[in-house]
Order: sequence, then C-alpha cells, then structure tokens
Amino acid sequence: MTVQGKDAAALALHRFGFGPMRDQLVVVAGDPRGAILADLDRPQAGSVAGALPTSSEAARAVFDFQAERQAKQKLAQRLQKQVDSDGTAPPSSQAVTAMSADPLTGQKPTDNQPPLPQQLFLNEAKARVDAAIGADIGFVERLVWFWSNHFCISAEKVVAMAGPYEREAIRPYVLGRFVDMLQAAESHPAMLVYLDNEQSMGADSIAGINRDKGLNENLAREIMELHTLGVRSGYTQKDVTSLANVITGWTLIPPAQPDHGGEFAFAKRLHEPGDKIVLGKTYPDTGLGQGRAVLADLARHPATAQHVAEKLARHFVADVPPPTLVAKLEQTFKDSDGNLKELARTLVIADESWAPQRGKLKPPSTWIVAVLRLAGPMALPPNAIGRVTGAQAALGEALWRPPAPNGYPDTEAAWIDGVPHRLDIANEFAGRVAANADPQALLDAGLGPLASAQTRQTVERAESRAQALTLLVMAPEFLRS
Repeated sequence: MTVQGKDAAALALHRFGFGPMRDQLVVVAGDPRGAILADLDRPQAGSVAGALPTSSEAARAVFDFQAERQAKQKLAQRLQKQVDSDGTAPPSSQAVTAMSADPLTGQKPTDNQPPLPQQLFLNEAKARVDAAIGADIGFVERLVWFWSNHFCISAEKVVAMAGPYEREAIRPYVLGRFVDMLQAAESHPAMLVYLDNEQSMGADSIAGINRDKGLNENLAREIMELHTLGVRSGYTQKDVTSLANVITGWTLIPPAQPDHGGEFAFAKRLHEPGDKIVLGKTYPDTGLGQGRAVLADLARHPATAQHVAEKLARHFVADVPPPTLVAKLEQTFKDSDGNLKELARTLVIADESWAPQRGKLKPPSTWIVAVLRLAGPMALPPNAIGRVTGAQAALGEALWRPPAPNGYPDTEAAWIDGVPHRLDIANEFAGRVAANADPQALLDAGLGPLASAQTRQTVERAESRAQALTLLVMAPEFLRS
C-alpha cells in the first residue's frame, strides 16, 4: 500500500528531501513523484553558488598561510632575543607587516576573522548548507550528501580540500555515471592524502629502491571494501595488494609549488612496474591507465551493483531495505552501466519507496536542515554558519569529519541515543524565531497529514510559542523520514 495526495507529498519531502518549507505540501500534492523526479532534471542540479577556490588553490593558500605563521613566530622569537640581549625595543619589522595579508585575497585580516583554514572551511560549509536550505525539493542535494559520505574524506587531514573535494569529485557526477565519480574520487588529491596513497611506492619502483620505502594499502582496501565491491564479495588480500601496487604513483604536486601545487600527478618513479592481476584479470603496465582500467572494471562488477543498491535503499527507505527494492536498483545499475540518474529514478518510481511506514531516523545534519527550512530565512541569521557546523559536531556528525573511512553510519542504532541532545538545539532555534512564527501554521506546513492527533494536541497545549516550536521539531514525525 502506498500513500496518495497530500500524505504522499509530506512523505516525499521528508523521505527524499530535507522536509517541506512554505506551501510546498499544497504545491507538490498533485504529483509527488513527479515533483521529486523533476528535481533530477533541474538545470545546474547538484551545483552550489559562489566563487570558491579549487582544491589546489586552497591547498596552496593554506600552505602559504602556515609557512607565514611559522615565519612570524620565528621572527618574533628573534626580536625577543634582541630585546633580551641589549635591553632595547627593536624597530617595527616590515617583514611582519608584509606577511599579514590573506594568501588568497591579498587583503589584511580583521580582528574578528578566523584563521584562513577555518575561513575556507566555513565558506564551503555555508555554500553546502545554503544549497540544502534553499533547495526547492532537495532530492539532488540529498544524493550529493549520500555520495559524499560514500566516498568520504576527512577535514581532520585535508581541511583545505574537504569542501572543494565534494564540489569537484561528487557534485559534477551525482547524476552521471558511477565509474566517472569513482575515477574522480579515487584520483582526487584529498582522497590520496586522506588514505595515505600520495607516498605509496612499489618495492621495485625507482623511488622504492632508492628510498627503501614501500607500499601503502589503505586506499586500495577501501576502494574494494567500501567504494565498490563491499565486504564478503569474493576479493582477497592478494587482490588488495595488487590493486595497491596498481595505484602506486597516484599522488599530488606538493602544495609548496606556486603554480600547480595541490594538483593530481602521476609519478612514474613511484609506480610499481609490470603487469598486475586483480580479481583474476591481467592488466598490462600502462602507467596511470593501468589504475583507471582496474577502476572501470570494479565499477561494473556485479558485486558493486549490489553493494551500491543496498546502501542507497538503506539511506532513503529503511534500515533493512525491502529486497525487492534492492533488486530493482541493482538491475538498473547493471542495465544502465551505472547511470546514477537512472538509479535515482528507479528509487523514486518504485512502490517500495513509498511505504507509509517511516522507519528512518534523520541523521543530525539532515534534521538540522529540516529545522532551518521549516522557519525560512529568519531561522539562520547572516554569518551564523558556525552555529550550524557547531550543532552538527555537538550531535556527533561533524561536517566532513567522519570517524572512519566508511563514513557516518546510516541506521537508527547509530543516532537514537543522541536524540535527547537535539533538545538544546531545538530550544535555541525556537527561542530565535518564536516571536515571528506561528507554531500551528508551521506544523501544518512542516508535517501536514503526517502529524498525529497526539502531536497536534501537544503543540497546541504548549505554554509558549517557543515551547510549541521545540515540541514540533522534536516530534517523532519530524525526526523521521
């Protein structure tokens, strides 16, 4: 049994998007499936607004920033030694003044401006959150978030590249082919640094012989276990080692280089020479092409289709997704050569995706965006992106900082114990917007027919507008998709 009309509209916007805003329930009610599908055909779907630096530009800027900061510290120590030695105050240093400009903009920082690495991160975070809050439907943005978590990296190791990585390796391919996203993600400098491939070298490579260093298997293992085939899919440790040798030489130009630092590079001197066997197939040594050939075959492997299908169904529909839905997605993946737009269409068209049972608990970040969308522009003051990223971190889902290469978990068990902690954020939100918000109107706009009689009664009987808004966004119907 599937839902219809306004019930289906409310279900669709919570399950496939970030929740309703304004009068969307009325607008979408005529054709909920069509509205979700139309988001896939929207011009510039998946892109974000704003002039943001590339990953290599950001990496060079952060390198320059850190080098200048170190130089300032050393210069200050040198000047202090001069004071200590002769007891006189040194003249002001022109070197300190010259090093005070932002490496990207050339402008001098203000007292309230955060350090460059943090500012770059916040700029990227704002572009991401703005795209989610302002999305008409939000389905494509949800897909971006899904794939970004699938091919995750961590700002703990690559703070300058975390946001650019998503813009460069995920967004351009979110409605394209899986093989292209796979190639872009695995060869992106952020991924190479995150999983330690930039220094990996074959034992018999020129660098390996000269430097007595060797192989790092981290990236190869995660490509097979997490990004393509999945666990228990038939590959062996020998396959992992072979793939690790295949992708030796996949590295990046050091950010210290002023023109192309931070960009991807294939370093032949690091590459293990010779043909290699992966999953029973021999790949001739064509340098960079050898790795691309292996990735292309992994992208089209039947185990990859099954792994991706199950993850996608789990993310959007149920922690234990219906086997029939997984089978439909798996078949579409195979038949379309990994066309992610067709995969998304199949997800929306399938009746299993429209079951009225709402068993998915929204992860913290998705819930936060749903809350912000509910009240509209008044919910997020200018320059408040730090509050959003702080709230995400407080709830255990810090932006672009997953605890491990498998990304943030996608099941209720991972988030249910943290639900009470959402109350503080709900209270802060409610206190900020209560003066200009009508709780009953927002309940109708945000939940509509999904709201139970008990929830409606609870909101109605609240002692204040702020309390009513808190109860609304903490209601079971609002917490689930």
